[in-house]
Amino acid sequence: MVEELVIAVVVVGCVCVLYALSAARIVKQYERGVVFRLGRLREGVRGPGFTAIVPFVDTLRKVNMQIVTMPVPAQDGITRDNVTVRVDAVIYFKVVDPAEALVRVEDYRFAVSQMAQTSLRSIIGKSDLDDLLSNREKLNQGLELMIDSPAIGWGVQIDRVEIKDVSLPETMKRSMARQAEADRERRARIINADAELQASKKLAEAAKEMSGQPAALQLRLLQTVVAVAAEKNSTLVLPFPVELLRFLERATPGEAAQAVRAVSGAAPAQAADASRTGQDAPVPEPGTGPRLSATGLPDRPDVSGAPDGAHA
Repeated sequence: MVEELVIAVVVVGCVCVLYALSAARIVKQYERGVVFRLGRLREGVRGPGFTAIVPFVDTLRKVNMQIVTMPVPAQDGITRDNVTVRVDAVIYFKVVDPAEALVRVEDYRFAVSQMAQTSLRSIIGKSDLDDLLSNREKLNQGLELMIDSPAIGWGVQIDRVEIKDVSLPETMKRSMARQAEADRERRARIINADAELQASKKLAEAAKEMSGQPAALQLRLLQTVVAVAAEKNSTLVLPFPVELLRFLERATPGEAAQAVRAVSGAAPAQAADASRTGQDAPVPEPGTGPRLSATGLPDRPDVSGAPDGAHA
């Protein structure tokens, strides 16, 4: 009799232990528990720590309350200005109501992913290419609002949405590169022209100051020669008088050519005669060369045949 009582006590104890083990549940800190009794949602959400349910009657579903990072697959679309682009994004969301997340939607992760893809394609069609490239903050806010509106009913809160990358066709990239290069060249030319204008004003002021002192121009010329001679190069600097240039400007083309031929042809002819006779080239006597006018050029020959002195 005693043995049967001991066995009964042991059996009851084992049953109680098994019941306690099957009823005990552990909910982690970042999770919340939702209990269904015979398929019906129980009131209240089980918090983190130890909790118990009725075995074979209750079912405990755990829901992760951490922020979920979900990449949105790249979506192809056409912008409002008819440019084909490929855009991908990333979405951050979390569950704020575990019971709604389990009851309202079958799989809240899949639902949020599909809603994000649809909203991303809608944003691409409503935006210009410049907005996708430079005004992403506004697009991110619009995309977050579009996803968050239906997600609130699922017990999910959209924390943040970010557009990661915008892929453009190669032809569009080349066109944008040419546009940027042309814009930089335009700015460089404007800056260079502005610098030339400022330099010309300063040079005009310097010329006005030097006009009062003619020796200043000569000193400036000597400084330029010294600056060029300081470099170790084979450049030879010969100052050319400005007065000679003015004289050549006043002279007619025929007179200038005749003067050059007269000066350059006399010496070679005398040198050739001397080489044939074996004698030194004769030195012209003073006054025997071509006559020069008051301007320094040879007198033009008399083509009319009139004797000397006939013309005034």
